Amino acid sequence: MKELERARWRCRRGLLELDIVLQRFMDKHYTQLSETELQQLVTLLDLSDNDLWDMITTRKELADASLWPVLRLLQAA
Repeated sequence: MKELERARWRCRRGLLELDIVLQRFMDKHYTQLSETELQQLVTLLDLSDNDLWDMITTRKELADASLWPVLRLLQAA
């Protein structure tokens, strides 16, 4: 449970739109993620708010194709 709380805290961002998408993602998908997908999420959360938002909204292309599985889930949220 502590990991879930820590992940929710990391999903609190400066952009309201990003907060909404990340919270929906956490509610729908977080508990079902594999270890690899959890690491992908951590990598995505290390990005700046603007970069992450641009990737979710497809304004910017994702350079690392290994992150696609989690990014697609974020886009669907």
